[in-house]
Amino acid sequence: MVEEILSQNEIDALLSAITSGEMDADELKKEDKEPKVRVYDFKRALRFSKDQIRSISRVHENYARLMTTFFSAHLRTYVDITVASVDQIPYEEFIRSIPEMTVLNVYSLAPLEGRILMEINPNIAFSMLDRVLGGAGTSVNKIDNLTDLETSLMTQLFEKAMVNLENAWASMVNVTANLEEFEVNPQFLQLVSPNETVVVVSLNTEIGETSGMINICIPHIVLEPIIPKLSVHYWMQAHTKARDPDSYEKLTKNLQKADVEAVVDLGKTSITIQQFLNLQKNDVITLNQPIDQPLEFTVNGEPKFYVQPGLFKNKRSVQVLEEIKGGNDDE
Repeated sequence: MVEEILSQNEIDALLSAITSGEMDADELKKEDKEPKVRVYDFKRALRFSKDQIRSISRVHENYARLMTTFFSAHLRTYVDITVASVDQIPYEEFIRSIPEMTVLNVYSLAPLEGRILMEINPNIAFSMLDRVLGGAGTSVNKIDNLTDLETSLMTQLFEKAMVNLENAWASMVNVTANLEEFEVNPQFLQLVSPNETVVVVSLNTEIGETSGMINICIPHIVLEPIIPKLSVHYWMQAHTKARDPDSYEKLTKNLQKADVEAVVDLGKTSITIQQFLNLQKNDVITLNQPIDQPLEFTVNGEPKFYVQPGLFKNKRSVQVLEEIKGGNDDE
């Protein structure tokens, strides 16, 4: 326990306040005796650590990038999707936070238990639908009276986008996503009990000039089997695991086929233009390379070895003496 030590000025100010009646000594004693408590809501019990929440955020940042690419190509318009926040809240609180009428997709992620819920703001959903039908991406919110054709088109669109969810989650676990339900009223959906903790990933979404939110609700039961994989330790191991031997061998063979320029510099000198013009047969040009010193062997302009010249099978050759150490030893 660390005790706070008051300065002399603070002590004088405190005594002055008590003397003048601005502060009551009895009240100070009473406050000191009162226990220091903090309100804790057991309905909002935190079941995921900050470390695990950050891992979930990383996965869905990748998911947002994949979705941006997918919808940009599929809708042929400007699309930007980014992670706005990742929170853990009770399921009941999430249901109360979304519109009364909205677009809801329920996905199963085999082999994981439970299901996840994706809520697409009607502005975004109808902007997507308008682009699919050849429009400019205008959003007209009429979620309460969707036609069978509109429902079918939206369902097909989000079924095609499921592959992005599978690819993003592949860093944690291989899953097979399946769109099980399409709904517009959140009151008709009861994935888990109202007090169950869920992770809500909110994605800022822009399609053309329309903007809105896409919320992904992930119940604890879905993430429970893979919680150990949400730690920094697991991610560090995953990124430092040994390379695949077959891939390494293929990469090595491909690199061995690459052409490089190998040059041995016999030496350099400088002469005037007049000397160059007066050169005759049997003239000797003195180089700056001593005969008893090794030559430099360069690869694509980078010095790599010290060598000495000679003949090998009646061909001019060089013999490697030692490697030149430098700042690019790893290349």
